[in-house]
Amino acid sequence: QVQLVESGGGLVQTGESLRLSCAASVSISTMKTWAWYRQAPGKQRELVVVSVSGAGTNYVASVKGRFTFSRDNTKNTFYLQMNNLKPEDTAVYFCNVETKFYSAVYWGQGTQVTVSS
Repeated sequence: QVQLVESGGGLVQTGESLRLSCAASVSISTMKTWAWYRQAPGKQRELVVVSVSGAGTNYVASVKGRFTFSRDNTKNTFYLQMNNLKPEDTAVYFCNVETKFYSAVYWGQGTQVTVSS
């Protein structure tokens, strides 16, 4: 069982930055993928960024150049640096991992990001 805990959400103004963190209860270096999703009110959950072990990192077009994924295996934590935030980035952000063994998927509880105009 993998537990994921997000932090770093909050209320900011347009153009400001936030860094979300996702702390795992196990070594994240054993994961196949690490990802961030978001869900805005009344909308479906959408993939923001996915990083695949041994491959690359892909961002949804709307955040390219503004958001950056990173991870620190020594802290079992991965991050989403969000710069130049826009009101349309307002959503609950969820972190997600898929394990190499059994391809089990785990989710965090979500953290609210609100960007005011």
